[in-house]
Amino acid sequence: MKLKILMVEDDSSVAEMMGMFFAKEGWTEDVAVDGVQAVEMFKEHIDEYDLITLDLNLPKKDGIQVAKEVRALSPTVPIIMLTARDSEADQILGLGVGADDYVSKPFSPLALIARIKALHRRIMIEDNQSHPKLAKQTSDYDVNTKHVKISKARREVLFDNKKVANITPKEFDLLYTMAQKPRQVFSRGQLLEAVWGYDYFGEERTVDAHIKKLRQKLEKVGADVIQTVWGVGYKFDDEQGKK
Repeated sequence: MKLKILMVEDDSSVAEMMGMFFAKEGWTEDVAVDGVQAVEMFKEHIDEYDLITLDLNLPKKDGIQVAKEVRALSPTVPIIMLTARDSEADQILGLGVGADDYVSKPFSPLALIARIKALHRRIMIEDNQSHPKLAKQTSDYDVNTKHVKISKARREVLFDNKKVANITPKEFDLLYTMAQKPRQVFSRGQLLEAVWGYDYFGEERTVDAHIKKLRQKLEKVGADVIQTVWGVGYKFDDEQGKK
């Protein structure tokens, strides 16, 4: 597996250390030392990068703003946010603007490598499943409940035949996982395993952040289909229809 990574990091010692570990994996990286440079580099080479590691605390433009601008350019490029901040609010904020994972400094380089591999594997599986040659006719859906239709090949979600827009890969996979088994309660650990993979080392609150953003997008078409089961996790249930 060969990857080209955009490393957004203003600490030269961290960038040098990670560059050595990336080289051992056969990966290459470009380094941006501030937020403005990061966005410019991504715009110029948008099709070249397989993944972005993004420091939250950056000169000129912070990691939150960079993540927003990157997501506006590409809804699918994987982003792993790195930061010395360790508060739950900061982590949820980072995940909420489009980051796929969150790593607090100081971190283990080997753990970061493992997360990158797991995230990239997941993206490759999704790309293969959504290849145009595998697409079904528009009348066919993998999930077809009372109000919701989901096509995994097209990465498409409809609620009462209205398209749910701007769903990220992780949000789609969360909804798809739960919608396949309506009213079954999934723990956060089960959703982490199903959506992020066995090798995912993240916190369970990652699920909460993605569920929150997914709900916001579903609510725009009137869908109230994800319910919180307090003390356990979440379930999909669209039998009650709209809010």
